[in-house]
Amino acid sequence: MSNLLREIEEQIAGAKTSVARHNVGVVRQIGDGVAKIEGLTDAMLNEMLDFGSGVIGLALNLEETEVGAILIGDCTLVREGQEVRTTGKLLQVPVGKELLGRVVNVLGQPLDGKGPVAATASYPVEKIAPGIIRRRSVNQPVQTGIMAIDAMIPIGRGQRELIIGDRSTGKSTIGIDTIINQARLNREAEAAGDRSYRPLYCVYVAIGQKQSNIARTIHVLEQNDAMAYTVVVAASASDSATNQYLAPFAGCAMGEWFMDNGMDALIIYDDLSKHAVAYRQVSLVLKRPSGREAYPGDVFYLHSRLLERAARLDEKYGNGSLTALPIIETQMGDVSAYIPTNVISITDGQIFLETDLFYQGVRPAISVGISVSRVGSAAQVKAMKQVAGRIKLDLAQFRELAAFAQFGSDLDEKTRAQIERGKRIVEVFKQPQYRPIPVEVQVAVLWAVQNAFFDDVAVERIKECQDRLTDYLQTRQADLLGRIRREKALGDDLTASLKAAVTEFKSAFK
Repeated sequence: MSNLLREIEEQIAGAKTSVARHNVGVVRQIGDGVAKIEGLTDAMLNEMLDFGSGVIGLALNLEETEVGAILIGDCTLVREGQEVRTTGKLLQVPVGKELLGRVVNVLGQPLDGKGPVAATASYPVEKIAPGIIRRRSVNQPVQTGIMAIDAMIPIGRGQRELIIGDRSTGKSTIGIDTIINQARLNREAEAAGDRSYRPLYCVYVAIGQKQSNIARTIHVLEQNDAMAYTVVVAASASDSATNQYLAPFAGCAMGEWFMDNGMDALIIYDDLSKHAVAYRQVSLVLKRPSGREAYPGDVFYLHSRLLERAARLDEKYGNGSLTALPIIETQMGDVSAYIPTNVISITDGQIFLETDLFYQGVRPAISVGISVSRVGSAAQVKAMKQVAGRIKLDLAQFRELAAFAQFGSDLDEKTRAQIERGKRIVEVFKQPQYRPIPVEVQVAVLWAVQNAFFDDVAVERIKECQDRLTDYLQTRQADLLGRIRREKALGDDLTASLKAAVTEFKSAFK
């Protein structure tokens, strides 16, 4: 009798294992890219579900009687009453250097007509962020090539720096300029055979943008020879909300592969406002309860678990890094809205772009008062620290004093001098898009500003003077710029050489 009972128990256990391995359900309802499935008793959160015909689903709602899944692929191929199977796998995307130079969708499939992606490795889209023990402090710079950022709001490798502002204020341009500058630095290091320089590979995630805008961005990157170091993940406005929701996570997995393999990567999420809207759309269709501004209660967790994956790893764990530049669009400059405040609290600082400054011709339109980097000068080379120490304070004081000066009240000599210096700093920081400036040129120009070489130049001629100084240094003083680049600090000898060069230029400038 005991043998019979044991045999029955073994058969029941075997049947359970068989059911778990081949757990099958039926589509009860389909619509808006979401399927409600009955009978999937063993489905797990974020598990891939096989609908057949090349359509896969992602289990997001695990309810008592049914499973709510979002669909990836052609939703028109799914019918009510159709069988669905669990796979026991998380959604994965291809990763590796083979993706560089390619434009892919959220599943890593090519969109650029250059043939299949040859990647052999894959990474899960959702992954737990590195723990505090595996991380180390941020102290290596990410040179954006934008003088106002590199001098006043420095970004370090492994940092998460938010770019925030209204529509059409140049948010995407900052990200694209940074990619172009990294490509230039990578090419220069390769040409010089500099093995000490760690190349920074870039991932650009376009979420909910018009296809024409994405195509224009890709064209700019190709024109500047930056695509060779860049992966573009595109989920355009015409894509489903599911694709837009998954795009940042897919791009993050591609960037994480570089970090986990001892390399450095930069990822730009453009933009997370549209990402939150896509997630809200998916959640409302799944009948999840809505909260503030109709967003689901876990929208903070959505962005925090994404941005926490950016890190600088300790040497014991490969010394890799993933730097994140999320972009958020505000309405009428309101940084106190729900999604902006969420992402501000997750990131390590923000670059706030002001609409008024943009329309005044101050571009990039960075508001010095609100913008901050919580890493600070730890992410600057010593030469930049030496010349940029007081610049941010000078500019902030100028903005305050300029507000009083417009009332026409009498000003003392010191205040007038501060305002005049501030006007010149504003002009120096103006920079056309897609033209990043090498850090050694930035150091030389800012040194000239700090040492009053620009004080007697008329404000309207500052840009001309700066351009001619840059040209003079690059053509006649290339060795001096090379020394600044190599030594990364202004010693007495180098300062004397820089002073002699700027003095010589100034005597010839008319």
